[in-house]
Amino acid sequence: MRRRLPLVVAGWLVTGALATGAGVAVIAFLGEPLTASAHRPLSSAEVAEALARTTPSVSPSTIATPSTTATPLPSGDPVPTGASTPAPPAAGPSTGRSRVIGTAGGSTIARCDDGLVTLRAWSPAQGFRVDDVERGPAARARVEFESDETDVKIEVWCSADGSPVHRSHD
Repeated sequence: MRRRLPLVVAGWLVTGALATGAGVAVIAFLGEPLTASAHRPLSSAEVAEALARTTPSVSPSTIATPSTTATPLPSGDPVPTGASTPAPPAAGPSTGRSRVIGTAGGSTIARCDDGLVTLRAWSPAQGFRVDDVERGPAARARVEFESDETDVKIEVWCSADGSPVHRSHD
């Protein structure tokens, strides 16, 4: 029995080493093709191309004018932090203009088509959450961001030239 014990232990060690080696080889062989594209980070060009296919175009001329300071986006375009001067609602031509509206509570993308405004996307700022949304299309659309300390409401409508106009208040 004493002679067999070292042989049994050696057999288990060799079997374990072979199984581990085979597992590592299979993962190395199959793991790369199975996961390489799924976990590969996208380049800036690939991100820009994907965004161009899925979101409305927003040019710097249609971005809201800040009344205070602005925070730059990764693209370098400013996201306004204040409210624009409100104008009376008016039905405008079908120009399909979009505008990024930024406030302390969060930001939204609004689009005017045929005099009706639609909130295309909205995102609360850190520490805020979305409380209520009236997305549109309608004469007026609104989103409310709330935190433990304050609420920020953004109301949007279309100007006479078909651009989104907004008013925000705390």
